[in-house]
Amino acid sequence: MGIEEKLRELEEELARTQKNKATEYHIGLLKAKIAKLKRELVSPKKAGARLGGFDVKKSGDATVVFIGLPSVGKSTLLNALTGAKSKTASYAFTTLSCIPGVMEYGGAKIQLLDLPGIIIGAHEGKGRGREVLAVARSADLVLIMLDVFQPGILPKIKEELAGMGIRLDEEPPKIFITKKLKGGIEINSTVKLTKLDEKTIIGVLNEYGVHNATVVFRQDASIDQLIDVLAANRRYVPSLVVLNKVDMVGEEYLKALGFDFVPISAEKGLNIEKLKKEIFGRLSLIRVYTKPRMEEADLKEPMMLRKGSTIEDACNKLHRDLVRDFKYALVWGKSAKFPGQKVGLQHVLEEGDIFSVVKKQG
Repeated sequence: MGIEEKLRELEEELARTQKNKATEYHIGLLKAKIAKLKRELVSPKKAGARLGGFDVKKSGDATVVFIGLPSVGKSTLLNALTGAKSKTASYAFTTLSCIPGVMEYGGAKIQLLDLPGIIIGAHEGKGRGREVLAVARSADLVLIMLDVFQPGILPKIKEELAGMGIRLDEEPPKIFITKKLKGGIEINSTVKLTKLDEKTIIGVLNEYGVHNATVVFRQDASIDQLIDVLAANRRYVPSLVVLNKVDMVGEEYLKALGFDFVPISAEKGLNIEKLKKEIFGRLSLIRVYTKPRMEEADLKEPMMLRKGSTIEDACNKLHRDLVRDFKYALVWGKSAKFPGQKVGLQHVLEEGDIFSVVKKQG
């Protein structure tokens, strides 16, 4: 029996199982087994294999992928945002490869990837869907594009992304597992656990081959969050929903939809500047500036980093050997206690900071 057949059987059993206190343990084990099989499907068979069959090389300061059904206007939007020549037409499956483009905004060069449209069952491989969604795993932002007349497909698209281990707009669970050589499972928590009991926790850990470990819960986690930590292949990515062709409907229609989105018309260029601003904001980019020793900082050419980046992150972006030769850095700006503060590699930079790296001698 292949992985797909095993997975289908387990999912059917899970669907049949009534959810109550008595079945919590059984449901937990079923979910753990399903997650393990899905991980086998998602994980590449060979190290170094091309990501999802699309030869995509990340570039720029951040990467945004367009996800949506066929014919929602992704290619038209790419052209509107970047000027890239992505083929467009009014029929499905126009884009059969990954089309890249670069959007410049706020000093940042943001890579946009126009991917082929997905269909329901994409994470199971239908319509090259697994290849498309694999590219989304590497993104810094997932832009979900909807047709104004098909807004109800949003939950299904999110399900497809979740099926590939992509967790939208979530933080990694605060569950910490330290394996031991012996001593069994020791469970500690800093909060009251209302969604998990000890038997279920141990059962799920054992399913993943963990029999001796200390587990610390720093949040009231669910069974799915525990499995996510054990699966160790989840990607936590921000998302942005874009509703296209809004020029074809009225305000009342849009107000009644009940979810947040950026309303646009890619073909007519409506709200494109607003969308650029929203993309930039969701990426949480900050601008910092380098200052050569004994010289003024170049305030015309910012370095773009993700919020929370350290001096080490900045050094890695400047030159691969800079961390090796690093002695200390001097920082001016919001993150410094005083102008020119001497800091180490783990110092966290903030918007507008200026820094100078001092290298070891010899």
